[in-house]
Amino acid sequence: MLKGLLQTLRPHQWVKNLFVLAPLVFAKELFVVAVAGRAAAAVGIFCMLAGAVYAINDVLDVDKDRLHPRKRERPLASGRLPARVASAAAVGLIAASLVGAAFLGVAFAATASAYLLLNLAYSLRLKEVAFIDVACIAIGFVLRVLGGSFAVRVEPSIYLVACTFLLAIFLALGKRRHEMGQGERQSQQRIVLDKYDARTVQVALYITGAATFATYCLYTLDPHTRVFFGTSHLSLTIPFTALGIGRFLFLVARRPVAESPTEEMLRDVPFMANLAVWGAAILVIVYLGG
Repeated sequence: MLKGLLQTLRPHQWVKNLFVLAPLVFAKELFVVAVAGRAAAAVGIFCMLAGAVYAINDVLDVDKDRLHPRKRERPLASGRLPARVASAAAVGLIAASLVGAAFLGVAFAATASAYLLLNLAYSLRLKEVAFIDVACIAIGFVLRVLGGSFAVRVEPSIYLVACTFLLAIFLALGKRRHEMGQGERQSQQRIVLDKYDARTVQVALYITGAATFATYCLYTLDPHTRVFFGTSHLSLTIPFTALGIGRFLFLVARRPVAESPTEEMLRDVPFMANLAVWGAAILVIVYLGG
């Protein structure tokens, strides 16, 4: 039962909460122990909230999951985990995370609460409304970034917020476009797919990809960015952004058997290698470039 509960909390999905650390990195505070500790605590709180939301979502979607060729093997759908255990774990995680959030300040606690409420609304209704479901996913990532800013007490960067929102929209649209090619069984499991038009999603996918790239370029070339980091070398990371966006589009179009392009990209060696080089370049430029 414990193994089933852990699977339901989806710890492999918690990598998304690394967005909470973005303000810490770009504020040049990564190696300040006290500040980094607050950021780590913020990541932990968002992980607990995410786990609780996954458990609640599985309880609500148990009947739909049983129709899915892969999701029917999930602990709740397969009957290996009782719904009452998952529900109790979710309540406990929510209580613990909100108490912990209060210690990181009012602004952070409010952001964490907003993240929880948004995800509950998504699970209950909004995930069935076309494009609103994608917007909810993107806002969730923005709340992670804002939470990270409030936790380490730095002013949220408008560029960081904009890039996060556009990138999340781009990835979510890519996932929807991929799911639309999975056939009738997939649309039965995710009702909102019937409300999307494939061509519209495809166009929106390209537009948000281009907008994400353009926003990142503007950030790296902005005079304020150059002054803050004491270097103009951040623009050297632009090609890695273009490669990452292009590779994701390739995965959406060319990997039809994958369950999700957003999960496939984490197993894709070229994508992860490009991401690793980009991350290393960012650290070198931000912390040694000046």
